[in-house]
Amino acid sequence: MKIVNIGSRESKLAVVQSEMVKEYINSHNRDVEAKLVTMKTTGDIILDRSLDKVGGKGLFVKELDKALMDGRTCLSVHSLKDMPMEISEDLPLIAFSRREDPRDVLVLPEGSTEIDFSRPVGCSSLRRMLQFKKLYPQAEFANVRGNVITRLAKLDSGQYSALILAAAGVKRLGLEHRISRYFDPEEMIPAAGQGILAVQGRADMEYDFLNGYNDPEGEMAALAERAFVKELNGGCTSPVAAHARIQNGTIYLKGLYYDEKDGGHLIGSITGPADKKSASELGRELAAQLREEYERKHIG
Repeated sequence: MKIVNIGSRESKLAVVQSEMVKEYINSHNRDVEAKLVTMKTTGDIILDRSLDKVGGKGLFVKELDKALMDGRTCLSVHSLKDMPMEISEDLPLIAFSRREDPRDVLVLPEGSTEIDFSRPVGCSSLRRMLQFKKLYPQAEFANVRGNVITRLAKLDSGQYSALILAAAGVKRLGLEHRISRYFDPEEMIPAAGQGILAVQGRADMEYDFLNGYNDPEGEMAALAERAFVKELNGGCTSPVAAHARIQNGTIYLKGLYYDEKDGGHLIGSITGPADKKSASELGRELAAQLREEYERKHIG
């Protein structure tokens, strides 16, 4: 029996997501047994400062990457939206899940039906703040960190008037009943990769036991969205956003360009054939178009 150790963060959501991959491997391979190896990452430990102040999204993967390189694990499972745009060639992304609901959602304190704007909205994402402010100009924000369960406890204790969270995580935790409102991608463009699980492995290993797991549509959406953000050098501090959907052999990609110098932004879209090569090209092309259009309107 071959043992496959899966690296996972310790949070309940991370474990639930890693269990999904574990169950796939165990149910599709008679001679393989997948087990979870959980660990606390630096990003889980430092909760009193926003990500841009302590090193960005890489803080959620550093320990998992080390375990992969050391051979303590065979693969890692991540929320793709939490992955840095630069991925080591030694630790490639080897599979993408079918996408869960990619939308952002509004969560109110238990028993509330409306936002109490006398208190701040709990949000640490500039992308969400920028777009939420267009919908609710009177909103003020306060930094909120920690896993979903921790954030909900802070919300219900009265620290915040509302939270903005990813629908995928809330649903995977079985907490869909807490969702007060869904934000359509037309009004709040999600983070690149939101709702998709990424499986990361080692370049020198074979992963036959994952055959059939990769979702082609999830992969194409991931490639298009991440190419858009990468082209704009968008990291965890930038509200750059992208959302792709695949329908009838076509990729529809929508992106938000943000100018770091003056705080202005521009939204645009592009379509193209649904294949892996075109997906990345579309992301880069839309990024270049929006950057050029913004500079033409506001600079030249």
